[in-house]
Amino acid sequence: MIYIILVAIVTYFVLIAWTWQSLGFIEKNKKVGFILVGLILMYILTLITFQLTKSGIEYPNAETQSSIQNVLVAIFTGINGILVMPQIGRIFNKVNEDEMEKAKAQKRILMILILFFICLAFEVGYMKNTQEGILKIYHAMK
Repeated sequence: MIYIILVAIVTYFVLIAWTWQSLGFIEKNKKVGFILVGLILMYILTLITFQLTKSGIEYPNAETQSSIQNVLVAIFTGINGILVMPQIGRIFNKVNEDEMEKAKAQKRILMILILFFICLAFEVGYMKNTQEGILKIYHAMK
């Protein structure tokens, strides 16, 4: 379990540092706001993904389901954030520095989001398989 926590911490550190750097010369309070809003959105999308994948999976009890949910959502939120937030941050910085027009930025962000939702579609299957694997290990230990 300690390895999972370490991986999650490193993932979030990379996510925050990369996003911060990608936002360039944008004011610090706006960077913090961007990162917080991005993390909240990633958490919500990842939680929805988990909720979609848990159907058909029988958990031994609510506590086990909650534990697995917390771990998977925490890890996948960081990974999902790494896929999207630094790239969108870079685009925001270019718009802020007048290096890119807003219309072009909107198209790029839309493309990133489309690719991200395609990744989420694959993540549904992966997350379902992960839950089933965790439960197999859980039942084998009993």
